[in-house]
Amino acid sequence: MVALLILGGLLLIVVGLVWLLMLAFGTSLLWGFGSLLPPVTLAYVLYHWRNARKAVVLGAMGFIPLVVGLTMLAAQDPERLQAILSLRWLGEEQKVASELDIRLKGELNGQRFSPLQAELVDGILSLREGQDFYARRELIIRIGNQPEGALRLDVLPQDPGPQPEIEISWLLPEQELPEARRIPRGYTLHLDLQPVAPNRLAGDFHLVLPPRFATTLSGHLELYTDHLRYRDDQVDTTYDSRDTLAYVIRDYLQRRFATRDVVLAALPTFSLPARELEFEVEARVGGQVQRLPLQLVKSDLRGWSVQRDSFPPLPPPVAAPEVPREASQQAPSVAEQSTRPTDRREGFSLQHLLGNPGQYQELGMRVYTVHGTTAEGRFAGLDGEGRIQIRRNLGGAGAASFSLPVDEIERVELLEP
Repeated sequence: MVALLILGGLLLIVVGLVWLLMLAFGTSLLWGFGSLLPPVTLAYVLYHWRNARKAVVLGAMGFIPLVVGLTMLAAQDPERLQAILSLRWLGEEQKVASELDIRLKGELNGQRFSPLQAELVDGILSLREGQDFYARRELIIRIGNQPEGALRLDVLPQDPGPQPEIEISWLLPEQELPEARRIPRGYTLHLDLQPVAPNRLAGDFHLVLPPRFATTLSGHLELYTDHLRYRDDQVDTTYDSRDTLAYVIRDYLQRRFATRDVVLAALPTFSLPARELEFEVEARVGGQVQRLPLQLVKSDLRGWSVQRDSFPPLPPPVAAPEVPREASQQAPSVAEQSTRPTDRREGFSLQHLLGNPGQYQELGMRVYTVHGTTAEGRFAGLDGEGRIQIRRNLGGAGAASFSLPVDEIERVELLEP
């Protein structure tokens, strides 16, 4: 209805202008060619109102349905009206290129389906077409457990037992919410996907749903297996996702405590995109649970990072030397004969302290800083910013506490086993 009003009004206006131009040529060739310019057209209407009034009235009548149609469109869909008035529809449609090698041919709900986004995360395979919050068309296959390595799956309509559930959805231009259909069985599916480093699967894809769903898709498919993105074989920390933040936090904890033995718990709820986030994380570091408040910031150059992160990178892992077979067989007997307690001073260093601070809790230490000062007392753990806490009794009820940044410490000595 809205489109008919707008088109009808425009048609009346165009007919009125053409009629006015014909009347001008009928008066004289000079008025006819001059009326091709708007100022001369207005002059012709003023000087020859008796001849021009019928065409002017017809064109003016076209503005009535045009204004009514635009008013109704503004009330129903203001974004579409803004797009029309801004003349964005005159520009060429920009095609968004996909980072994945997706060469699928087919249709979804009877419409051509060309997905640009594909992923298999937490056992859910999804193919999306469109960049908006609601996909223009989307196919979801709930496979179940996330596979490790290659994924091969063949399903026929007559196969018994539970099968992966398939869901299709589409969003029409006049709809605010997409329509969806679920298909638990009765379809044909073939998947043969092989791992592609660092976080992709690629291979053959073939799907045929029952005829009433008008959905078939076949060809080559490549998809992501997590929400990390890579650039030059390195994790792209500018990409907004929970997996990106988990990677940044895990790397920070590994360098802060000088150990790769870091198991990060589930992150709290937060919203993306953002430029700054602050929350408390929980992780098991070297077998001990750590709860730390962290503030993450995002820059256009570095991407996401932990604020005040000045810890050096970890050294590359060193391969363990091969132990002769005879020595390895004799080692248990030697260990059983030894009853002497382990002296933790042997091989002690700042890296050992940061890697397992709980092992040295309340032990006597002497810390030498790069400025030449010395702090001696008992180790009281690490604070929220990773600084070493040393507590020293002054006699009676008095005590002194030292908080030393890691980057200002030159050497640490353990004073007792």
